Amino acid sequence: MTSPDDTPDRPVAAVVALGANLGDRFGTLRSAVGGLDAFEGVRVRAASAVFETDPVGPEQPDYLNAVLLLETRLSALELLAACQQVENDHGRVRTVRWGARTLDVDVVDYDGLVVTTPVLGLPHPRAAERAFVLVPWLDADPDAVLPTPAGPRRAADLLAGLPAADVAGVRPRPGHA
Repeated sequence: MTSPDDTPDRPVAAVVALGANLGDRFGTLRSAVGGLDAFEGVRVRAASAVFETDPVGPEQPDYLNAVLLLETRLSALELLAACQQVENDHGRVRTVRWGARTLDVDVVDYDGLVVTTPVLGLPHPRAAERAFVLVPWLDADPDAVLPTPAGPRRAADLLAGLPAADVAGVRPRPGHA
């Protein structure tokens, strides 16, 4: 596929990152997994453990983050719309960039597609810089590879290149694997 609106003729792999820092964070993540899995053309193949993470941006509560490995027959744009629908179903309000939220659902990778449009960048433009994406992704898939315009990069190598403080800010959530 070369375009985010191309519908695949076979199921393709996708990676989605989840985050929540308002309300019942764990319950919201669990509900979001079910919400995505309920979409026709989407199947959750695997989920990472849940990690507690320091927030990025303005002062706000800590996040719970996880990553899902999906199989989908949706186009990348349709998958983005499904993710946004799940966010909306959980009361997501977009006011402050990087502000607190009930739920954030981001498409990190879609079948290795590398593309930038006004509404969707693949891979997610900041995934390579975010320990709260890379740590859970590696938990779900130790061999994870992030496509980039310069070629594929191992998620483990990207994580190793991040500041130690960023990586330390991603902590396993006991009892919520």
